[in-house]
Amino acid sequence: MSTAKLGNILDEQQVEVPEQGEHQQALYEEHAARVRAEGEAQTAARKLAVAQEQFGELLSQRAADAAVLAQRAEQLEGLLGQVLGDGADAQVADALKKEVAALRAGLACSVEEAQATAALAQAEVERQKRTSVQVAAAGAAQADLRQGSDSDLKRARDEGGNASPRGTCPAPVNSEGGVSTAAAGADSDAHMETSDGVPGDMDESGEVAGKLQLHDTFRERARYIPLRLSSNERRLLRLLEAALSVSEYTDKVDILSWKSKTGRVHAQIKDICAILCGLTVAQSYKRGQQLIQDRDFSDPQLVQFFQDCFEVGRRYKISNPEKMRDSYGRLMYMLMDSSEPEIEELLGFSCVRPLRTVYRLLEERGGLALLDDPLLQLAVAEIVSEGRPRHEIDRAIKAKERARAQLAKRYRSHHLSEDDILLCMYSISDNNSYLLFNRDPIDRMIDFLLANFRSGQSEEGLSLAIQGGRGGARLTHSHDRQYHYVLQSLTLWREISHEMYKLWYLADADMTQRGNYYRLQNTGQGLQRVQPAPGVGRAMQQILARCQRRIGTWVGSSVVHLGDHNVPNALMFIDKYTQVPRILNPLVLVLEEIPRLCRDPAIAKYVEESFGSVEDCRLDILVDFFRHGFDGSGADNFFDAGSCIDGRLTSAWNWCSKVEKKSYYHVFKLAGFSGFDGDFKG
Repeated sequence: MSTAKLGNILDEQQVEVPEQGEHQQALYEEHAARVRAEGEAQTAARKLAVAQEQFGELLSQRAADAAVLAQRAEQLEGLLGQVLGDGADAQVADALKKEVAALRAGLACSVEEAQATAALAQAEVERQKRTSVQVAAAGAAQADLRQGSDSDLKRARDEGGNASPRGTCPAPVNSEGGVSTAAAGADSDAHMETSDGVPGDMDESGEVAGKLQLHDTFRERARYIPLRLSSNERRLLRLLEAALSVSEYTDKVDILSWKSKTGRVHAQIKDICAILCGLTVAQSYKRGQQLIQDRDFSDPQLVQFFQDCFEVGRRYKISNPEKMRDSYGRLMYMLMDSSEPEIEELLGFSCVRPLRTVYRLLEERGGLALLDDPLLQLAVAEIVSEGRPRHEIDRAIKAKERARAQLAKRYRSHHLSEDDILLCMYSISDNNSYLLFNRDPIDRMIDFLLANFRSGQSEEGLSLAIQGGRGGARLTHSHDRQYHYVLQSLTLWREISHEMYKLWYLADADMTQRGNYYRLQNTGQGLQRVQPAPGVGRAMQQILARCQRRIGTWVGSSVVHLGDHNVPNALMFIDKYTQVPRILNPLVLVLEEIPRLCRDPAIAKYVEESFGSVEDCRLDILVDFFRHGFDGSGADNFFDAGSCIDGRLTSAWNWCSKVEKKSYYHVFKLAGFSGFDGDFKG
């Protein structure tokens, strides 16, 4: 039945359904207006919730500041009592003591008032979170009851109560514009066990301290490390890339001109089938010819082939974020649509299967003990050649090769060959190589901050203080507060980069999860697919909680935008944070290249005349970046930019866009700087 229905759809000359009558058209226009109004109301509610949470955090910060001032006033009162002893003028001593006592009492009152107001604001935010969870649960139940509707237009109208033209049921939204913690936990537990294969033992952000240490073990990391591609899989990858390079899938599907859901579904089916047929013809002309004639995509061999092609592309992208930058989005959006129940039913199979990871392979073949072997650390270690003599590098390479050979012999079995073990170790080595080039530059920037600046009082010319309205800054921070703000932002970026494979794995699962609907929305940056990402949201809460516990204090907002107009879906979130090494890598290279550049007398003279010295040149760059790369700039409101988790990266982007106007830009060019974005076609 599905094959015949699919054939009828593919035979249609017009993708759009026939024109509806005046009554149906009026109903549709009414529904579209209601959807737009509800979408605008939902966006406004998110902005209000974010503003309330940020206001509560601001009050908490002000209460903490007032408490510090009150403590200092008390200390001052004690010191004055010691200084103004019995020999001091009694009248002056009494006057000073009264003034200090009044100051202390006023500060104590301010502390109590600020703490009470902050508590009320936080309680209101928590109440709204609980309410949003209940409302979303009720909406989901109602949506389930409406699934049997016959009319597409009526179905769209009934589902319009969820502010989605595609019958979406948005997940509960917290003040971050993303998924509430409670809902994310509930959704991702079921999702992890049934769809993406993620272990269900992930804890809430309040996890016990002992469990915090488990996230960095090889056994835990291997769950999210994709296997390196084989030669046959690379052939499939080239085939997939060629098909995606000529595809215009999103150009045809993600438009607002569809007058009914049926027309859009038919367009999705036609383009998906065209891509599947093209892949089959390129792989086997005879089989492709048969597929085009029979239009039966559910053949087991074809299903295996399609799933292999798409899984290889997804796995390759995680291991190589700099590749497929112009085609990966089309792939994921097509797979997102193919996961819809009605399209999956027409195709007769699912295009998505779980990613092949190191952990999955070892678990299937009884080799998980390999991940607990202490020798594995040596076998997969990244060998850094910088500053080391050649004989020492050769010795490290030989030791690494011996460790691999020993492990391959130690854990081989009837089910697990030496080649399989080596493949797993090579894949883990790929992850270590990724960390070297994407996480280590953040470590270098943290080292620059700690080595050249101090918290508390700043040295002359090294103040990081910023003031809103000056130099483009939108935040006002003292040197000490800006120092900690930059340190915690870099630390958070470092942890995100360290967990990037895990976040990408969860993003892949969130986007392709069956029933995780999206809605098309003009976010101000074009038409985007706004979709909840419960798995990624939960992982980010864990990372953020870990950073807050490690640093101790937190400056600014802890709001994470996800599933709103700032970060529409998990793909946009991942793409946002893969930019961090593209920003910091060129900056680190320039800072490290300046001393070598100044070995040339002419360049050294230019640097000394312009900046005073080589070290002063580097400090000027660092001071400017630490000030204006983290100053809340990049937008005209505190919802789109500011001190929130994503706003920190927005400020860094804004700094990158203005680097050519800086006084030190000529030094950047002399050091070989060409840009922050890298090779887009790479």
